Amino acid sequence: MTKLDRYIVRQFVLAIIFSLIAFTMIFVLVDLMEHLDDFIDHRVGLGIISAYYFYFTPEILKLMTPVAVLLSSLFVTGRMSNQNEIVAIKSIGVNIYRILAPYLLVSSVLCAVLIYFNGWIVPDANHKKFQIEQVYLKKHLEGWWKYNIFMLDTRTRVVSIGYYDDASVTATKVSVQEFADTNLTYLVKRYDAQSMTYDTSRNVWILHNTIYRNFSKTGEEYQFYKELVLSKMTFKPKDIEQKELNPSDMDFEQLKRFIDLQKKSGNDTAKYEVDYYSKISFPFAALIVVFFGVPLSARKRRSGLALEFGLSLLISFIYLIFIKLSQVLGYDGIINPLLTAWLANIVFFGAGIYNTVKVER
Repeated sequence: MTKLDRYIVRQFVLAIIFSLIAFTMIFVLVDLMEHLDDFIDHRVGLGIISAYYFYFTPEILKLMTPVAVLLSSLFVTGRMSNQNEIVAIKSIGVNIYRILAPYLLVSSVLCAVLIYFNGWIVPDANHKKFQIEQVYLKKHLEGWWKYNIFMLDTRTRVVSIGYYDDASVTATKVSVQEFADTNLTYLVKRYDAQSMTYDTSRNVWILHNTIYRNFSKTGEEYQFYKELVLSKMTFKPKDIEQKELNPSDMDFEQLKRFIDLQKKSGNDTAKYEVDYYSKISFPFAALIVVFFGVPLSARKRRSGLALEFGLSLLISFIYLIFIKLSQVLGYDGIINPLLTAWLANIVFFGAGIYNTVKVER
């Protein structure tokens, strides 16, 4: 790494850190003003408020990092251009592609960190923020995910649960219905239980006080069981508990398992697959925006931070709008989920390369 590379890396990293701190503070202050009444009404202490925004910060950093990288690349390169440093660098035979190298190095490292950050840190923080809202702000108290749960365990097996207590891992008012493989409208067996618990030592569900009914051409058979083991059921307690999580609150493993379970049940997983692949594709925005920031500021112009800030917001806004539009098509199954997640990156990467080549010419 040359002295020029070290100089650009240092300036670029410092600008990113400053931008992230500034964006986070602004975001937190705006959100605090919006929710101040809720905190006061529920007499939430300073410690809980601090914890709330501590767990909110990862989500803010995830959203603001591409904007911060773009603004930093515009600012650092623009300042070098206005101070004739870019002219001096080009005069010794260094082209725009070589100037881009240290920016891309920093952005690549940041991108790798963001993939892990977006895949595990952000979902965990979002869930803890949700719990604070539930306990201290009295939100989500209805616990909609605990009542009237319906799960398609397999293609032919449907499980309905009246209420699920995740603390004791107990379900009440349980009904398990099995249908014929050749005719999914024909009910073959049915289990109606007062409660159902999970045996962690054997990894099986146990039905309590169960009425078992077997339907056949010859008639209907009844049988009562005080305790009945259903080892053939494939879902686990965490699959029920994850029903309270949005895809944004699931880490890579949780979301992948959720998708696999939905596929096994025969459900449409396009929306969840788009969200899964987006957890990987979105961090690459921090790398792609460099192809806009550096070339746009490489030419000397009389522009200040205001114009650079405006450009960064405009490009980021267009990028986010493009993501939302492509997601709609992906959710509806019109576009392949993998292509949907990467479409914005592909289009903007192509535009960034074109922009870089055009500036160099």
